[in-house]
Amino acid sequence: MTLDLPLVWFILIAILWTGYLVLEGFDFGVAMLLEKVGKGDRGRRVALNSIGPVWDGNEVWLLTAGGATFAAFPHWYATLFSGFYIPLLLILLALIVRVVAIEYRGKINDDAWRRRWDWVIMGSAWVPAILWGVAFANIVRGVPIDETMTYTGGFFNLLSPYALLGGATTLTLFLSHGAIFLSLKTAGAVRERAEAVAKTMAPIALVVTAAFAIWTQLAYSVTWTWAVVAVAAIGLVVALVAGRAGRFGWAFIGNAVAIAFAVALIFGSLYPDVMPSSTDPAYSLTIENASSTDYTLTVMTWVAVIFTPIVLIYQSWTYWVFRRRLSEDNIPEHNSLTFLPKKDKSKVKQ
Repeated sequence: MTLDLPLVWFILIAILWTGYLVLEGFDFGVAMLLEKVGKGDRGRRVALNSIGPVWDGNEVWLLTAGGATFAAFPHWYATLFSGFYIPLLLILLALIVRVVAIEYRGKINDDAWRRRWDWVIMGSAWVPAILWGVAFANIVRGVPIDETMTYTGGFFNLLSPYALLGGATTLTLFLSHGAIFLSLKTAGAVRERAEAVAKTMAPIALVVTAAFAIWTQLAYSVTWTWAVVAVAAIGLVVALVAGRAGRFGWAFIGNAVAIAFAVALIFGSLYPDVMPSSTDPAYSLTIENASSTDYTLTVMTWVAVIFTPIVLIYQSWTYWVFRRRLSEDNIPEHNSLTFLPKKDKSKVKQ
């Protein structure tokens, strides 16, 4: 019995996207809520430190998903990145800027300096939180693709009502996910504010995600994915009920399940396509016509079998080591590096 390697890698890429959106989802949520839950500088530092040890590791899932798509389905990768050039460029720029902002924020002991970087951190989280949903919704809906596997539409083709609802779905899910994560990882005033946000966002995420899931199911999906929609709905209900009861561990699990099964709905709706064509179904990219050779997929499979457990082990260890709650009492004083006063600057010039 031989494996259907294109199907195997289609499923593996779905798993990689699940890992990325579940883990990076709360990173985005925490960053978007920085002003809301942080209030003062120490509160914002608590929020940032809650994701400090893990946010860059969570991005590994995105790099792996992108690399796997490039290697396993090069035609899909080429069409996707040429057709979605502007939104993907904005996401990439936001991710780069976020790295700089998080690293630079604490370099200078100056309130104005920190506030500017705080706004950059928040903005660089809002952009991908919305655009990932827009991108995935467009992939499900289908975009103009010709017989040469080339995207023939423009930027505004990507801004349909369905796609915008997809953006609202990821936005609300990530906001809820981040608030629940902060409720688990912080103590004191930050935790109290995060719990309040989590309780407010859970019903909003439930309504918006339900609207997107039902639209997807009725317009683009198949019968068996109704079960996926049901599990995602159960996850969101668990997040809502558990959050109201103060059981934020269960709320986090429920929200993570909802995100995971939302990804399953997207990939289940796509199969056997990887990028449907709205021009002519015959021009759609499928797991067969967009995939690499069997030899390439075989080598990739062995690499994945060897290295995936290693990645999972070290990332799990990271979460275990940094499992304790943070409060403002854990935050040290700022470093002593400051800007030179104007009079000192003039002396330096002389």
